Amino acid sequence: MRTNIVIDENLIKEALKISGLKTKKEVVNLALKEFVENRKKKNLMEIKGKIQFDENYDYKKMREGK
Repeated sequence: MRTNIVIDENLIKEALKISGLKTKKEVVNLALKEFVENRKKKNLMEIKGKIQFDENYDYKKMREGK
C-alpha cells in the first residue's frame, strides 16, 4: 500500500545506521513488524498466571504422537 507520511528525519537516519538497512521503506517495514511482534508478546504476558496447566501434561509424548 502506498502511503505518504512525514517521519522525523533524524530518527530515520539513526534507524538506517543501527539496522544496516539501505532504504527508508525497509526501516519502516521492519519497525512495523517489530511493533506488531512486541504487542503480541505483551498481550500474551497479560494472561500470565491466568491459565492453569495439567500437572500430568507430557509435551514429549504429544510430540511423539502417543
